[in-house]
Amino acid sequence: MMADILPPVSDPAILGQLDSLAKRHRAAGGVVMQVIGYIGGSAEGLLGKLPTPVRNGLDGATERALSGAMTAAERSRGIVSDRPDWMNRTLTTAMGAAGGVGGLGSSLAELPFTVTMLLRAIQGIAAEHGFDPASEEVRLECLRVFASAGPLEDDDGMDLSFLAARATITGPSLKSLIAKVAPRLSIVLGQKLAAQAAPVLGAVAGAAVNYAFTSYYQEIARVHFGLKRLARDTGTDEGVLREELVARIAK
Repeated sequence: MMADILPPVSDPAILGQLDSLAKRHRAAGGVVMQVIGYIGGSAEGLLGKLPTPVRNGLDGATERALSGAMTAAERSRGIVSDRPDWMNRTLTTAMGAAGGVGGLGSSLAELPFTVTMLLRAIQGIAAEHGFDPASEEVRLECLRVFASAGPLEDDDGMDLSFLAARATITGPSLKSLIAKVAPRLSIVLGQKLAAQAAPVLGAVAGAAVNYAFTSYYQEIARVHFGLKRLARDTGTDEGVLREELVARIAK
């Protein structure tokens, strides 16, 4: 028996919201690329500037940072209320400046704190869209935002991991997803480390990179949870909305 083919979206109001989400996604990486241009070099060449032991250890360090960030971000929700986007950018910018002062060594020490702040910002955006960050499903969705195409990748809207069909995750789901996200995120974080460890610029580069990365992931989180809210509020199949959104991002 053939699977039912769902009709395309035709409601002008829904299509208008998808256009807004697509525009937000296309603009998300612009600030990051401006920062990289300011520092000099290219996104592709940044990882090559890191020492070999650091590059080789990025996957493991990223997985540990994500695991710790999930616990720390969740605990902090009971102590500190969600902050507006500008405040999250301010805090991570300050962290980047502190990390950039001492070059690569201090940047590595700053990395877990920045990952926690980014995850906490994503959780706050999930809550803003009416989703419970304490639930297992939403915790997974927050991690999927990290699995999206990184801010230094020219994906042209097509390599959108967070928009891909939902994968079945068995066993300890959170741990499984962290293991899947870490290798991809490690590339992004490696580029961040190399950029903010640029000689001479130091703290300025660290602050600028963290500001840009925070802006990027906040925007991607708004696209991600905006799509899910649109599906929930309109009763439209999320997969159909996802396909429409990918088509609009790619234009």
